[in-house]
Amino acid sequence: MNPFEEKPSRKAGEFQSWKSLYPKAYCKDETDAYTKVRIILMTGAEYEAVWFGHQFHRHCTDNDLRRELAVARRQEQQQQHQLAYLKPADETQLETTITYEQLAVDLTAILAQRDPDPYVVKALNFALLEDFDHLYRYADLLEMEQGIQAERLVGGYTEIMPGRPTIAHHRHPVDSVRRACNFKKADLLTMLDTCIITAAEQQTMNYYMNLGAFYPNDLGRRLYQEIGMVEEEHVTQYGALMDPSCTWLENLLLHEYNECYLYWSCFETETDDHVKKIWERYFDMEVGHLHKAAKLLQKYEDKEWQEVLPQGEFPELLRFEPQIDYVRKVLKNTVELTAGGEDYLPVDQIAPDSPFFRYQEAVNKGGPEAVPSHKIIWSYQEKNGEDYRYQTKKHPVPALADRTADNTQLGRMPETAKN
Repeated sequence: MNPFEEKPSRKAGEFQSWKSLYPKAYCKDETDAYTKVRIILMTGAEYEAVWFGHQFHRHCTDNDLRRELAVARRQEQQQQHQLAYLKPADETQLETTITYEQLAVDLTAILAQRDPDPYVVKALNFALLEDFDHLYRYADLLEMEQGIQAERLVGGYTEIMPGRPTIAHHRHPVDSVRRACNFKKADLLTMLDTCIITAAEQQTMNYYMNLGAFYPNDLGRRLYQEIGMVEEEHVTQYGALMDPSCTWLENLLLHEYNECYLYWSCFETETDDHVKKIWERYFDMEVGHLHKAAKLLQKYEDKEWQEVLPQGEFPELLRFEPQIDYVRKVLKNTVELTAGGEDYLPVDQIAPDSPFFRYQEAVNKGGPEAVPSHKIIWSYQEKNGEDYRYQTKKHPVPALADRTADNTQLGRMPETAKN
């Protein structure tokens, strides 16, 4: 599929009525977990498109161009709203959160296995183990407070057990800045992967930032606050990988191409007929946006789209499927890593006076007992004798196998060994 060779329908440029904009919500107990994952993924992609459009608008002096951006942005906004309202009213905040974290885990694992850039793969693998741990902690809160086992919500596709302990995720801001890719030389998959993961993590960060305070008790509110701060680290990391030398119009073209790619991937892999029609319709709309972006690039910068993208044909499509074996392998091999500057290394190789340890001391003041993500597990264990997990076999990291304890040392304390 080459979206530059597709002709968008006349309907692609239309605005939706209130009636058509408000969709039929999915059934939370019957809809496949990966359909829910795709909906959140595309909600995040549309939010990124809208937010990028606003930033472009605020940094553009040409009102004719600003009007072109405003039209596309309004359509993107309508798309984002319809996708967001596919979520049913009876799905709780915490149930939706489980899907957010499942998206983070499986998407990151998929991208890490296909991306040709070793540095990007390291970044993906690093954050993978943290989102995996977040899923575990939210799942224990869900079972403890609502009696719902998250294994049902994830469809059995994704394991739920400890990753790198959340207390170890709290790093100094300087350790979240990465080396940027050069999109003039990068593979198309790397260009897409960095865009996709940045938008997805940004959506998660915003969800926690905006809705965390609405949780009905302090235990949950504190957990959303803590993990929301970690998601900010992830957004900084992934955003840093994107090429900052791209012009605004080059970035616009890349955003629209990325949306075309994602909608086509969703359409080709969707199992829900109702949602599949939405993916098809929005792919058509994004083809129109892409063609417009290419014309604007040619008009204002005298560039053809081929000067920005190495090819028009889509690379391998994004397909959601279980990533259990890969996550286990990354857990076993890299759970003790932390970030030091622009690289990743075992925590015992970090200097004692490094920003990492100074930040750890500041935010974790009072010790692990003061850290919400670990208080959740201890509360659950105190009530039930052991934590809640969904795992297909023994944990690959012996230090994380004990269901009656919660490790607060891995990836954080130099003297700790994973065995």
